[in-house]
Amino acid sequence: MIDNIDIANVLFLDIETVSAKPDYQSMSDDFKELWALKSRQFTRHQEGETSEEELEELFQARAGIFAEFGKIVCISVGVVHRDKEDQLLKVRLKSFASENESELLHEFSQMVFKYYNNTNKFYFCGHNIKEFDIPYICRRMVVNQLPLPTALSLFGKKPWETQHLLDTLELWKFGDRKHFTSLKLLAALLGFPSPKDDMDGSDVGRVYWQEKGLDRIAFYCEKDVLATIQLFLRFKRMPLLEADQVMHVK
Repeated sequence: MIDNIDIANVLFLDIETVSAKPDYQSMSDDFKELWALKSRQFTRHQEGETSEEELEELFQARAGIFAEFGKIVCISVGVVHRDKEDQLLKVRLKSFASENESELLHEFSQMVFKYYNNTNKFYFCGHNIKEFDIPYICRRMVVNQLPLPTALSLFGKKPWETQHLLDTLELWKFGDRKHFTSLKLLAALLGFPSPKDDMDGSDVGRVYWQEKGLDRIAFYCEKDVLATIQLFLRFKRMPLLEADQVMHVK
């Protein structure tokens, strides 16, 4: 299937998320109680109470990965085209990044509505996009009361109705459901630059809340998108992109 897909019809994307509040103590009492219940799913404390200190630590480490307790601060996208002069593939990387989640989701969704809403022609591609990025985007759009583009309206869809979602993690699994393989590992294995040379996912919350480094997060997110494009090219047995074939669009 992937050999028959025109890479120019693929929107590559990645998101960066953080906790919705800067720390555990900033949440309302209701949400503190709800976080305590949620945390039991991934701690030893299946019964009884988790200490306040442990809840704070868990919030810092894990809240951002849950759409109910986190928010999106950046969606980066990449579009590949063939240059008319030298016939080389070129990629344009752009980020929707803001402290205002509703604003960035609106801008992203308007782009999808305008250019990528035809699921018979266009594809969305990311690493673990089916289990994380797309569901997270959709959930946060509901929270922000924004309309879902047709391409992202996945409720009740059968697997053959979501073939416009290309997940490079799923492609690498080749049917194996047991293991997660990181983009960093695949970059090392398949010989393209790692996107994790400056920071990784565990740093995003600190960089956002403590360093106010939204631009740094956006650039990191764009490197993740570029790495996904390189991985996609490896699956298609095509040459990797060189630095002069990549443009970061403000």
